[in-house]
Amino acid sequence: MAGLNGGGTSVIVRLEIHKELVTFGKIATAIGDAGGDIVAIDVTRASKTTTTRDITVKVSDPEHTESIVSALNEIPGVRLINVSDQTFLMHLGGKIEVTPKMPIKNRDDLSRVYTPGVARVCMAIHEDPSKAHSLTIKRNTVAVVSDGTAVLGLGNIGPGAAMPVMEGKAMLFKQMAGVDAFPICLDTQDTEEIIRTVKAIAPAFGGINLEDISSPRCFEIEERLINELDIPVFHDDQHGTAVVILAGLLNAVKLVGKSLEDCKVVITGIGAAGIACTKMLLAAGVTNVIGVDRQGAIVRGETYSNSAWTWYSENTNPTLQKGALSDVIVGADIFIGLSGPGVLKANDVKQMAADPIVFAMANPTPEITPEEAEPYVRVMATGRSDYPNQINNVLCFPGIFRGVLDCRASRITQEMKLAAAKAIASVVSEDELNEYYIIPSVFNHAVVEKVREAVMEAAYESGVARRRKQRDTEE
Repeated sequence: MAGLNGGGTSVIVRLEIHKELVTFGKIATAIGDAGGDIVAIDVTRASKTTTTRDITVKVSDPEHTESIVSALNEIPGVRLINVSDQTFLMHLGGKIEVTPKMPIKNRDDLSRVYTPGVARVCMAIHEDPSKAHSLTIKRNTVAVVSDGTAVLGLGNIGPGAAMPVMEGKAMLFKQMAGVDAFPICLDTQDTEEIIRTVKAIAPAFGGINLEDISSPRCFEIEERLINELDIPVFHDDQHGTAVVILAGLLNAVKLVGKSLEDCKVVITGIGAAGIACTKMLLAAGVTNVIGVDRQGAIVRGETYSNSAWTWYSENTNPTLQKGALSDVIVGADIFIGLSGPGVLKANDVKQMAADPIVFAMANPTPEITPEEAEPYVRVMATGRSDYPNQINNVLCFPGIFRGVLDCRASRITQEMKLAAAKAIASVVSEDELNEYYIIPSVFNHAVVEKVREAVMEAAYESGVARRRKQRDTEE
């Protein structure tokens, strides 16, 4: 069962078994010989000649499932009807639903929630549009919007295939922060059409969470929507990642006794997350950031077709270092990987400054594995849940949106994102802080409230909060 996150999973194999041709014992032996562990058997149908059984089998991974299925297909008298696993079963019919907040039990209730009573509420909003924040779901609802062009590690798989991810995001919003979120996957990759569509649906929502939109289109889409809407717009792949990485770094440098402002930081993968992470580090006071992509270090004076890289070259790499990662990594205090597997070698880590900090974020295979880096690295973080120090956006976006909805912010400022990062870092106490615990668990209930409070305070200081401070607990 090597390589599992939590001891494997279970699949349910539905078989039609011909009684005269095969015994169940032969089937159980075949499953056992293929390494499967039968944990439950249910008879779903029976006739004189056949029985249909659901056999729940513990397996290690999808390849293990395939080997068991192959073994079963070779048995005369066995017909494989269906194979389903726990993950697919959780997604049957989708993972979220809409439910009313109160029952409609009689005509009087009906007349208040719908016609004719609802007309008074409609006119109140018509006369004062700001009342939509208190009299509709706008008060607590976020749209999770994607075009399916940059889904997880899957790439451009389209809006239909992106829906399970956006549904999962909506679940996290609700469970972590009590925010109602709805997945909206758009069947267009045209920048203008996406902007126009989001603006058209915005009246129903208190915030927009952009998700899995490819770079560089995501930059213009987010920037335009921020400027053209009066509700917060947040591209989580950019800013959520940047916030949580900064939170981890704040604790990592504290642990090794360095000042973040004085650190040399090398980042690989200068896409949406890499650029947002760089901007966050610059806002936090870091002055020496070097971005490296496939063709080498991004440096001022070079010509780039990507306008985002032109900005990057003008605002980073103050000593104009050139060359590959192995060239610019020498003497670096911090490495942040937002690229792909195996990009960072053990020899590169050996060339870093004393007590090197490595955040290898590529998923599922990081730029360097903790096992490879361990002899040379002081603090290591990844995006994976099966290693210590998981950098996960779930630590950021629920609390940020809880805060902006509660103070009715019109936008999310850089100061609010910095405040969120510091709040996440603060959850790890001085006594708890160590090389294997620089960032709180995603299930730590203190995170959302601390981020909410910090974001709201920064929103008031930034002048973007529209709910009066003294009325926070009244509305």
